[in-house]
Amino acid sequence: MLGSGLAARYPPRRRRLGAALLVGTAVVDLAALVAAVIDLRRGATADWSHGLAALYTGFSVAFGPLLVRWADQRFAHRFAGGPPPVAPPKYGAARARYEWTLWLRAVVASAISAALLFAAIRPVDDAERTATLSGTLGVLPKVVIFWGVVALTYTVFPNDAKVLD
Repeated sequence: MLGSGLAARYPPRRRRLGAALLVGTAVVDLAALVAAVIDLRRGATADWSHGLAALYTGFSVAFGPLLVRWADQRFAHRFAGGPPPVAPPKYGAARARYEWTLWLRAVVASAISAALLFAAIRPVDDAERTATLSGTLGVLPKVVIFWGVVALTYTVFPNDAKVLD
């Protein structure tokens, strides 16, 4: 949907169609989540795809606008003569702030994903059928901690242009 939205938006200059397709990315996320919940409610045993639907939705909500902006800038530059894409800061405090902002998005994404996983586990109320979802919950704190360590390294050991150039 993202590629279709960008392709419709730039070369043929169909901005409304492109915007509708870009909004459709969220609809596809929601449809995958609804399908996973319906499958579980009908008696299926959770597998990796059920957990992935919750993770994908959480990370799509938190990172989706950033991802669309990133892709849009590159697509506009490459196919529509737009300005060069804006690069994230490379050095110092600006880079540390950027990394902490991404970490905060990861926290939000993990919280949304955890809420969705709990919402899928609770109504089923069968630990055996939802064991995979419970295992997926255990991954979320690790993601947040790892991302935090990355952000912390940019804070504690900030690089400057002189060292890296």
